[in-house]
Amino acid sequence: MRKILPLLPKPSRYIGIEEGSIIKNAEDIHLRIGLAFPDLYEVGMSYLGQKILYNILNAKETWWAERIFAPCAETGKILFNTPDLSNPNETKKTLLCTLEGNCPLNKLDVLGFSITHELCYTNILYMLDLGGIPLRSEQRAKDALNGKHYPLIIAGGSCTLSAEPIAPFVDLMMLGDGEEIIIEVMELLDKSKKQGWSRQQYLEEASKISGVYIPEFFEVEKNTLNPDNSHNHVLESVRLKPAIKQKNSQITRRIVADLNKIEYPAEQTIPFGAVHKRLTLEIARGCTRGCRFCQAGMVYRPVRERSVENLSNILEDCLQKTGYDDVSFLSLSTGDFSALKTLFLKTSERCAKEQISISLPSLRVGSIDDSIMERLASIRRTGVTLAPEAGSQRLRDVINKGVTEEELILHVQKLFEHGWQQVKLYFMIGLPTETKEDILAIVDLCRKVRDAAGPGVKRLQVTAAISPFVPKPHTPFQWEEQLSYEETRERIGWLLEAFKGEKRLKMRWHEPKTSFLEGVFSRGSRKLADVIETAYNKGAIFASWMEHFKLEPWLEALEEHGLKAEDFLAERPVELALPWEHLNAGISKEFLLRERQKALGEKISPDCRYGACQVCGVCDRPNSVSLLHEPETSESNQLSYQNILNYQQRDQETHKPKFDEKGRVVERQIKQNTPEPEITKEVAGKKAKPPKIDATLAHKAAHYVITYSKLDKSAYLSQLELQSLFDLALRRAGVGLSFSQGFHPLPLLSFGRALPVAVESHCEVLGIHLREYLSAEEVYKRLNPHLLRGMQIINVEELPINTKLKQSSGEEYLLEFTEGQKIEDIIQHWQEFISNPSYSWTRTTKNGERTTDIRPLFKEIKINKTSIKIIFDWNETYISPLKLCLEVSKLDNPALIRLIKMKNV
Repeated sequence: MRKILPLLPKPSRYIGIEEGSIIKNAEDIHLRIGLAFPDLYEVGMSYLGQKILYNILNAKETWWAERIFAPCAETGKILFNTPDLSNPNETKKTLLCTLEGNCPLNKLDVLGFSITHELCYTNILYMLDLGGIPLRSEQRAKDALNGKHYPLIIAGGSCTLSAEPIAPFVDLMMLGDGEEIIIEVMELLDKSKKQGWSRQQYLEEASKISGVYIPEFFEVEKNTLNPDNSHNHVLESVRLKPAIKQKNSQITRRIVADLNKIEYPAEQTIPFGAVHKRLTLEIARGCTRGCRFCQAGMVYRPVRERSVENLSNILEDCLQKTGYDDVSFLSLSTGDFSALKTLFLKTSERCAKEQISISLPSLRVGSIDDSIMERLASIRRTGVTLAPEAGSQRLRDVINKGVTEEELILHVQKLFEHGWQQVKLYFMIGLPTETKEDILAIVDLCRKVRDAAGPGVKRLQVTAAISPFVPKPHTPFQWEEQLSYEETRERIGWLLEAFKGEKRLKMRWHEPKTSFLEGVFSRGSRKLADVIETAYNKGAIFASWMEHFKLEPWLEALEEHGLKAEDFLAERPVELALPWEHLNAGISKEFLLRERQKALGEKISPDCRYGACQVCGVCDRPNSVSLLHEPETSESNQLSYQNILNYQQRDQETHKPKFDEKGRVVERQIKQNTPEPEITKEVAGKKAKPPKIDATLAHKAAHYVITYSKLDKSAYLSQLELQSLFDLALRRAGVGLSFSQGFHPLPLLSFGRALPVAVESHCEVLGIHLREYLSAEEVYKRLNPHLLRGMQIINVEELPINTKLKQSSGEEYLLEFTEGQKIEDIIQHWQEFISNPSYSWTRTTKNGERTTDIRPLFKEIKINKTSIKIIFDWNETYISPLKLCLEVSKLDNPALIRLIKMKNV
């Protein structure tokens, strides 16, 4: 793939030289593993799970785990039809390769996919196809009998607990937490390679590992329905084939009982331009709230917390080795972390010294107190997101949200008091038992939130984000009907009409078509595998991206296979087995049915952290063991959230909450002795002030200009990516940058003229201000080891504090040509260009077409046999030297040339 990097949009996605990326000698490797994320690089590099597995696997000297992401659609077209550089009239297929070692996917030993949502299913086929791997497990098994090698295709992630639609494409699935099971699966594969096992022998042995699911060992069995046989084809159950000798016919999710014993990735791969470019610190797994719509809240039980001491050590190690300036505490419900106040105040004090931001995502209403809110406000005040989920209290009781209107209003009042001005509220439509009154209650609740701010918040904005409800497996609503596309559009219309004319209220909504499709596949059976393959062949990829999404290929595929989407969205009979019931998430069916009945009766189940145990099946109890235990281990490992919390009670509370007759919290420690809020109270009459930063951070003690090289693959980094790269590298190097002041303090970095992507350079310049004096030699010694492969510091020069970085008036370049080109023809074009006193070139810019005489920009041209030296003059204007050289050479393919900036003149 690397030969065609100049042809690819945003080529930095494919260069694999990020800080923290691991390069090994392929000759020393016995097991080559591809960690595949079926979405764009920017999305996948924000995913913590892949970072954890990457470090765990690469800790083994003879294993090499490399990353692969789904190329964007345009890149995919180029890979399928790569221009032949030696013959422009012909094309060929270029195989998708790993980032680190440029290994084609079909040459790997194992290719593992992280499956985080259902709409990525066709992207799995897209990546297999690009990697030269047959899509179906059955076909790969037949090829194996004929001696043809393909990697073992495995899948992990939350979707594998109900991923029957992709079962025919996958050889092995790992259910639950991956840190321990992936080592066992790979050790067995390593052993099988050394001993020459067949594919079948390996799968039979792997099936004995707890949490491993081999789809081909199970078969589909149709359920028997009512005499009318309605929806029979979507209600298949799955059972172990009689001929397969396996320990269990039901596969149980694996969990890591103690997070403190799991190695956390301190040396992380630092991405170029990820969606979330920050240090994600996982503080806990699991949730005890019991929201009936939430699949993650059910299948990640029991709650397990890392200790404050462990988290403090991880934080220090990660900040030192990554250089991140933003920390996010990760948990399903961060506000429920039992030692949150202790952890947050300790962390924020440490981070404030280096202008490191902290965010607390996934906060529930009422889950943080004034001291945390005040400290957050002093760091950064952007928007805040809260999730009432439903507008009416009745419907919030149905879904067991456990949030009252009074609590919500009190919470947002406190936010406004501390300077926040933007609030986003998440709601779902189409929830079980929903009425039109429940829908319109969303608008009423948004009005009350807006009015709670009073007249002093000048830039107040309340946004209602609306998403259609999708019933998920392993939840109490897994049997419920999902709204049709038409019904969903109608209810969105009700809201749009109700929001009309409302000042400072905005409504956004998730596209109903994607939720419609998600609903089909989230509760689908293996029959949908044919639909996935057909839809992929019709061009359906990146279904979760609205710019790529088209519903028509999916509907056509369903029709071609005799299926109707409405059947998959219909209500499911509770007496029949569902397609995922052979996979044990640890939640008992009896518990889910009890919760469903409570929902229909509008009854609340209290948080089992404070209320009575709800007997969901996950925890060990006096008279029964957890459903997650293997029989032989049930006595040796106690699974109960009480055993793995930092504090038995929250660290800012003195007593447990009280509940009303329906089970709702009526008094929380976090707001005890707080009077009922006055909705019309003015809470924010003063002008918002920028966050305070330590005075030492804004001090300018020294100013330097750094000259550095940018060669080989580092040439594919953009100027924006370089800015972030140097910011993090300077932090890792312990070189303290000075900061600007105001609402958004930024490090004082200044760059020379932006170099075009794919152009190499020996003389790029960067200006920095430091808050503590260091000699130029010390800056060089500290920073140079932290630059990427292909980059090196050439010189560090001290400048007067208040001088500005000067731009060069000209630059010298060396133009070289790749092999296979008719160099004599290109040189002829250059000779003709030299002989002309002017050369008018019309190009398209963002402001339309523009014609420029580019001949005066070429101050000097010297032609050699295989290269051309060019000196550009930028006194009048600047145009990309790469585009200029392609124009004069009469070439439209940047892969045909190599352009190197030699010096500034």
